[in-house]
Amino acid sequence: MRKVFVLLTVLAVLLSCKKDRKQSGMNEIVKTEFNIENWPKKTVINANAATVLADWPEYAALETSFDGIYNVENTEDLSFIIEDLIEKQKLLAESKYPETFNKPHIKSRQVALKTYILKTKGSLEYRLDPQEPVIEMIEAFNALQNQFNVILNSTIDVESILDEE
Repeated sequence: MRKVFVLLTVLAVLLSCKKDRKQSGMNEIVKTEFNIENWPKKTVINANAATVLADWPEYAALETSFDGIYNVENTEDLSFIIEDLIEKQKLLAESKYPETFNKPHIKSRQVALKTYILKTKGSLEYRLDPQEPVIEMIEAFNALQNQFNVILNSTIDVESILDEE
């Protein structure tokens, strides 16, 4: 009887010390397939803005990195692109803006883009679904590019308005 009791005790201890496989799955990398067709398309910059932006290499580097978003297949790819976008965005913020685009309109949209890039990075780090933050990030990038077009297409002479006051 004593042998049975000892055997049952040892068996109970071994079973209780066994790790639960469901809880140890926290360290696994979650791979998500993206439906890129549902993402907004990148806004096209008009010819006037393109000529000014051609002389701004930091912006060209950011735009080239951003184009990689449409080629991601899983969260690992997206994570690499987001890290690259963070670095390129920092270089863009520290760079010398072209005279035409050295305006608060552009800088505020760049800050918004940075916010959504970091939001996407946070969703990747916390293993949340990054679909919504990626769409918001694309919309912020499109707003930045659209602002380039708006500035160059604007026919309002701000200096003459300020001189009259």
